[in-house]
Amino acid sequence: MNTVTLLGIDIGKNTFHLHGQDARGNQLLRKKLNRSQLLPYLTQLPTCKIAMESCGGSQWLARQIESLGHRVQLIAAQHVKAYVTGNKNDFIDAEAICEAASRPRTHSVPVKTLEQQILSTEHKLRKSWVDNRTGIINQVHGFLLEFGIIFPVGYAALEQVPALMENHELPIRLRNAVERMLLDIQRLTRDIKTIDVEIKQQLSEDAAGMRLLSIPGIGPLTASALLADVGDASTYKSSRDFAASLGLVPRQYSTGGKTSLLGISKRGDKYLRSLLVQGAHALMIRIDKRNDALGAWVRKLLARKPPNKVACALANKMARIVWAVLARGGSYNVEQTA
Repeated sequence: MNTVTLLGIDIGKNTFHLHGQDARGNQLLRKKLNRSQLLPYLTQLPTCKIAMESCGGSQWLARQIESLGHRVQLIAAQHVKAYVTGNKNDFIDAEAICEAASRPRTHSVPVKTLEQQILSTEHKLRKSWVDNRTGIINQVHGFLLEFGIIFPVGYAALEQVPALMENHELPIRLRNAVERMLLDIQRLTRDIKTIDVEIKQQLSEDAAGMRLLSIPGIGPLTASALLADVGDASTYKSSRDFAASLGLVPRQYSTGGKTSLLGISKRGDKYLRSLLVQGAHALMIRIDKRNDALGAWVRKLLARKPPNKVACALANKMARIVWAVLARGGSYNVEQTA
C-alpha cells in the first residue's frame, strides 16, 4: 500500500490545504482542514516529511508538528512561486510546496526555537519603536520649520526645542502640540532602553552570544539578532553561503561567456545586513589603531577603494567570521584573520 512520504501544507489563518504524495511523486492525498482539525489529523498520519511556506504562523506550527515526530521543512515563498502551474488556488499552492520540497537544491528556512522567536519579536518591536521615534523627530523639524525655527539634526538637539519655542513666541496651541510630540519621543526612548537591557541580559546567558561578541564590529544588538534569526549555522555549507544569504556578495549578471559582477545582491534579511554594515562602518572609524591582520587588510582596501565599498567588504568578512564561530565553536582569534 502506498504511503504519504511528502506532505505540502498551504497555511491560512483558519483553513489549511494539504497535498500528499508518495516517493514517486504520485498524488495520494488532497484535503482541506480547519485549524482545530489539523494537528489531530497529523497525529494519525504516519511519520513523513511535511513542507510549508515560511510565513506568519509557520514557526509555531513547525514546532508543533515536529513534536508529533514528523520532519518539517520551511521554504521561502519566492522558491515556491516558481513551481505554481496554471491558475492559482490553495491546492495548487500546496502541490507547488511539495514540488519545491522535493528539489535537493531548495534552501530551507531554519525552524526557530521558542527562545529565538521571542528574541526575534523583541528586535522587531525595538526596530518599530526606533522608526516611530525617528518619524516623530522629523515631524518636529518639519512643523517648526513652517514657523521659521530650525535646529540641528539629532536626538540630543531636541533639548533646544522648548527654549526655541519660547524665544519665538509661538502660539500656545502649536507649543502644546510639539510638547506632546516631545513626550512621545521621551516615552519611546525609555521603551527602547528597557528592551535593550532585556536583550543584553538574555545575551549574557547564551554561550554562543558571548562568543559572537569577541568578533570586531559585533555588538550586543547584532549578536542577539544573529542568534535570533540564523539559528543553526551548520545548515549553511560554507561561510560564503552564509554571507550570500544575507546579500553581502556581488550580484552576478553573466551572458555569452562573459562574467559581470555588480554591487551586492541585497538578498535575505535586510535588518541583519544593515546591522553588519553599520558595525563595519563603526569598526572603520578607528581602523588606524588596529595592529592585527584585519586592520591591515582594511587599510589596504581603503587605499584603493571608496569607504562604502570597503564597508560592504568588511561586513562580508564579518559574516564569514560569524559563521565560523557559530558552526565550528570557539571564539574569534585575531591572529587567524587574513
